[in-house]
Amino acid sequence: MSYEFITTEKQGHILVVTMNRPDVYNAVHVDMHNEMADCWDAFAADQDLWVAVLTGAGDKAFSAGNDLKATAAGGSKKEMTPSGFAGLSARFDLEKPIIAAVNGFAMGGGFETALSCDIILASENAKFALPEVKVGFFAAASGVQRLSRYIGRLAAQEMMFTGRTIGAAEALEMGCVNAVHPHDELMTKAMEKAEQLCTVSPSAVKATKRVLNDMYARDGMQQSIGYSREVIADLSKTEDFKEGVNAFVEKRAPQWVNK
Repeated sequence: MSYEFITTEKQGHILVVTMNRPDVYNAVHVDMHNEMADCWDAFAADQDLWVAVLTGAGDKAFSAGNDLKATAAGGSKKEMTPSGFAGLSARFDLEKPIIAAVNGFAMGGGFETALSCDIILASENAKFALPEVKVGFFAAASGVQRLSRYIGRLAAQEMMFTGRTIGAAEALEMGCVNAVHPHDELMTKAMEKAEQLCTVSPSAVKATKRVLNDMYARDGMQQSIGYSREVIADLSKTEDFKEGVNAFVEKRAPQWVNK
């Protein structure tokens, strides 16, 4: 698999995927979303690949989330993959596990990408936030749904309404991540976890995830994410939405008008 905005490497039954736009802290635009969707399709179809590890290029960021500069510039004329942010947030047919190795900050869609994985391992330097409200958005790429399920609604609401950032230790305490490791050991630990998953029956793991995916369907997760897309489409027509994007690009404080 050869891509422009991500890299992939097969190590036995493990696929290592690296979001590779370090100059913009691995922010994701339409072309990168679509590359990642294609990558996950290929991963699902390859019988010799049992587990994936997802990380970000560089030492600072897992992913800064949505590429707001690309959004402000009008984005791409291409359609974004229906499987959602990073090809993952709205995908409910992938039955192989993905481990997120969060090597730096995971903001907005970057955090939502990690939440869309099955196991989240964090560097001690990792930071997490759903700061979309600060720029006129909300966590529409499954952040609302997933974070509220994983850590409880009250804690999730406080994070999403304020957009505040938490460090790795608080993320572990809240239940946002499975484990925190020294920064220079993160990928080693992620590969060890992937190797551990390769020692059990891949068919049984897929069966387990099939039931987990079905649980999401039964409790309305897919429909709720679809509704989020409708709401973000309405939000995009507001003055506050345009102001948030412009203020971010112009590096100034936004002036909200509540309409």
